[in-house]
Amino acid sequence: MAGPTAPLTTADGAPVVVRRSARRRRTVAAFWEDGTAVVAIPASFTRAQEREWVHRMLEKLRRQGARGAAGAGRRRPRSDADLAAHAAELSAKYLGGRAVPSSVRWVTNQNSRWGSATPSEGTIRLSAKLQPMPQWVIDYVLLHELAHLLVAGHDAAFWRLLTAYPETERAKAFLEGVSFATSRGLAPGGGYDEAPDGTEVPAGAN
Repeated sequence: MAGPTAPLTTADGAPVVVRRSARRRRTVAAFWEDGTAVVAIPASFTRAQEREWVHRMLEKLRRQGARGAAGAGRRRPRSDADLAAHAAELSAKYLGGRAVPSSVRWVTNQNSRWGSATPSEGTIRLSAKLQPMPQWVIDYVLLHELAHLLVAGHDAAFWRLLTAYPETERAKAFLEGVSFATSRGLAPGGGYDEAPDGTEVPAGAN
């Protein structure tokens, strides 16, 4: 009788979890979640396909290097207190600590905007619809609103504040894609809630 299967781990010893999803048809994703490497695969995969793709995707995570390592230890800001603390970190890192909000909170009543800021009061509100999205998207929206505490409009001075954040253009494109899909009546979530901080590829890719 074979002994118990040893738990999967990455090359540096981090735990690995494989998630099968009936919603996935043609893509495989890998990402970090609270220090665990998660590989999301279609539920239809055979065990041989699972082994092959877990190996491939863990190698992709390894090649991500700093981004994967940073995402591994980061706790996603779920509460208002977490969000406010994270805003302070982003302000210090990208805006020289100049944006100091009086409050930062998640809200559920913003249907047409991802975030909003009131510079006169120093308040920032982020749509709770962002919570399942990739952390780099949440960071962009939060930085966007922090920048509005310094520059109210969307002029050249405003956009210069966001040039230090490397994911600005990528996040803008991501959110435009989500908005387009939602306007067309497509169910949001298939692309962004299963691969929050990693890599996703077609299952037929090499």
